[in-house]
Amino acid sequence: MLAIKMATITVTARSTRHRELLDVTALVRAAVRQSGAQDGLCTVYVPHTTAGITINENADPDVAADLLRWAEDMLGDEARFKHWENNSGGHIFSSVFGCSVTIPIESSDLALGRWQAIYLVEGDGPRERQLQVTVLRGAGSS
Repeated sequence: MLAIKMATITVTARSTRHRELLDVTALVRAAVRQSGAQDGLCTVYVPHTTAGITINENADPDVAADLLRWAEDMLGDEARFKHWENNSGGHIFSSVFGCSVTIPIESSDLALGRWQAIYLVEGDGPRERQLQVTVLRGAGSS
């Protein structure tokens, strides 16, 4: 019988703007190192209804800016929404971008592509956000 070894580490990120894509790759990498996994899977989950998580290019900051601009353009005028807290846009961002991503772990590191980074998608900031990093360790991990 194969025993699954799992660790969940909560990390904190702070957004500084109402809407932004915040690179949290270093925080997630640190959590993977802390878990001791040599190989396996890493899931990053954002337990907030006005934030999301995505993977995209980190080489050119214009990519994140363009993605955010596209999302804001798609959202349009938020005054038309009925939600009483006036943060429907953040809820929509969470649904559109999703609340989790899964990345393979190889040689004790995230197996991201050369230009990839993990981004917290802030839809109702600035706020302190928790990210749950769950690591499923492979058979070769301690």
